[in-house]
Amino acid sequence: MATTTTPVRQNTTEMGHEMPQHMRRRRDVLAMLSLPLIVAIVALAQISEGGTLRALLQPTAALIVFGGTLAAMLLSYPSELLRRTARALSGVFRVGVSPDKAMVHRFEVLAVQARRHGALSLEGEIPANDTSFLSRALQLVVDGIDPAYARQTLESYNEARESADLECAEVLESAAGYAPTLGIVGTVMGLIQVLKQLSAPAEMGQGLAVAFIATLYGVGLANLFLIPLATRLRALARSAAVTRELIIEAAVAIRTGVHPRLVSTQLEGYIRSGERPVGFWGD
Repeated sequence: MATTTTPVRQNTTEMGHEMPQHMRRRRDVLAMLSLPLIVAIVALAQISEGGTLRALLQPTAALIVFGGTLAAMLLSYPSELLRRTARALSGVFRVGVSPDKAMVHRFEVLAVQARRHGALSLEGEIPANDTSFLSRALQLVVDGIDPAYARQTLESYNEARESADLECAEVLESAAGYAPTLGIVGTVMGLIQVLKQLSAPAEMGQGLAVAFIATLYGVGLANLFLIPLATRLRALARSAAVTRELIIEAAVAIRTGVHPRLVSTQLEGYIRSGERPVGFWGD
């Protein structure tokens, strides 16, 4: 009796993450709220100390820190990598793709189909003109490629894809290194102007306060925005890599004719959602 299955289609994100169509990537609301929350906390701290928000707005300091950081990035990295980083940031607030029980069950169904009707029966599961990682893996199974060579091919692609994804995080981490230094540069320039006003001591206090705004911009940009965004990109890249690792193990298991139940048991180790710390409950 033939088994009717629904083709698994995948969408590819800006960072090269593949996912089945039924796993539509949702926006991470908490992550989206974190940026305005950071701004609100800084503003509240300024007001609580008796300051004004206007005092934090210094165009010259912003030009040095933000403009200088951008210029340094343009000099440090190829434009193609910077564009790829910008595309990665456009999807940074979406929930990362990670293995789940539905994905494991899907591969168990494919294993059953291959066991009953042969690997060629999986050809109908590969959408036309689809270059996603899952389709690549299934195509190797259908073509009867040696399991060892298939694993090597897929792992090479996975490593290259993860490395490319991590480059985007490294760009932001480099920017986080430049920003505080440029903030210090802005502060030194401000202090130079203050020292020119030694004949007017009453104005020195205001001048010093303005000078240190540049340091605030640099440190705040690095530690409140760039480093957290880089960390999130790294987490998304790793989550996508783990998903591809699951696909590799599933494809090789199906190709070697492993029993479907063993395929499911083998893949369940990749499920991260809701997992307990190892050894916490004695398991």
